[in-house]
Amino acid sequence: MLVAGIDIGSITTEALLFDKEKGVVGYDILQTGADSKKTAEMALDKVLAYPGKNISDVSYIIATGCGRKRASFAKQAVTEITCIARGVNYLFPEARTIIDIGGQDTKVIKVDGKGRVVEFEMNDKCAAGTGRFIEVMAKALNVELDRIGDSSLKHKKDVAISSICTVFAESEVISLVSEGEELEDILYGIHKAIADRTMGLISRTGGAEREVIMTGGVAKNIGVVKALEAALNMPLKIHVEPQIVGALGAAMIALEKTA
Repeated sequence: MLVAGIDIGSITTEALLFDKEKGVVGYDILQTGADSKKTAEMALDKVLAYPGKNISDVSYIIATGCGRKRASFAKQAVTEITCIARGVNYLFPEARTIIDIGGQDTKVIKVDGKGRVVEFEMNDKCAAGTGRFIEVMAKALNVELDRIGDSSLKHKKDVAISSICTVFAESEVISLVSEGEELEDILYGIHKAIADRTMGLISRTGGAEREVIMTGGVAKNIGVVKALEAALNMPLKIHVEPQIVGALGAAMIALEKTA
């Protein structure tokens, strides 16, 4: 019994194949690019190639993410909030608060013991505090994206980034460079600003409840993780591949549809 979940996001697309008896068979992550429909098909083809299967072997496919309606091969489209909650519940049954930071939005989701959404908050239509925000800051500082988190941990002083707008924050960062502030201190300020913005969403849901799980591509940034842990005064739990949680949740829902 094979099912699949596909998460079509603004920056990346994840496809995941799940077997009722064996669990996760395989997954793949691709850059979404300009043609999300084509990317979704490619991601599914790649993940099916692992066990030597084809789409006719899959009993049910659910698509999620902002581009979920572009997956014409899926039998159903489900919101990413629902899918993330279900994926987290499968991986971390004790989870009650989820922080998901992706390319274009930040979500804080409260769930019950069965992975059902109790409450959620999202950032407004602004890139501040998201993966895109980090990309812009890395480019402005001429730092490789995969180094920005580790570098921020070497900070020696607290440099505040007061602007919540990505455009204004970029100008503020450039000004800090010209004022002679150390790169690591500026990077710390960027990550702390993301944590502070996320804490605002958390407070609107009534505060964090243990266990707190972080998902999404930004969960791979150790600088953001440490800034959030400091703000929460508790550790975050993160799956080894935090980007596939939405696709996993979609597959869990697909499995239910075959029952």
